Amino acid sequence: MKHAIRISVLACAVIAFGAPAFAQAAPSLQGDMLKDWASLKETMAKLADALPADKYSFKPTPAQQSFGERVVHIATVNNRFLGLLGGKATAPAVDAKAAAMSKETAMKAMADSFDYGTALLKEQTNQTLVQTVTAAFMGPSTRARVVWFLIGHTWDIYGQMVVYARLNDVTPPASVRP
Repeated sequence: MKHAIRISVLACAVIAFGAPAFAQAAPSLQGDMLKDWASLKETMAKLADALPADKYSFKPTPAQQSFGERVVHIATVNNRFLGLLGGKATAPAVDAKAAAMSKETAMKAMADSFDYGTALLKEQTNQTLVQTVTAAFMGPSTRARVVWFLIGHTWDIYGQMVVYARLNDVTPPASVRP
């Protein structure tokens, strides 16, 4: 009986004075997407920065894009598909050929595209993220699926960029062990 009273008093105290300080806000679709998007931006920026500027024109074979073109590809695809989310944020302008010519412009184009995605995601709610939009080759899809597509696409390009880095004796930052 004493145990039941203690639990009741503790429960009343939590209700009256709020949850303990260690309690966190409940996870949300929008919050999780923002975390993943920010983490991906950081990972991609570190990899893009790891390759020296003089290697941005490197191609593993003549038929493939250069490292700089791969970086800019992320920006152009992000910008194109993020527009499907709707919102007030404006897509950054990217001249893909010019941006791929230097490390600085390629990295800026990619960072700007991630910032555009962050701005659009902040305009969304859990409810709007599950609303349907029409996405070119994906057909009717939720806004969340569009974001997941972009995250998957960028991880795919990350894998390609890792090969470019390793062919130039650069260890990808995510693979460096302390």
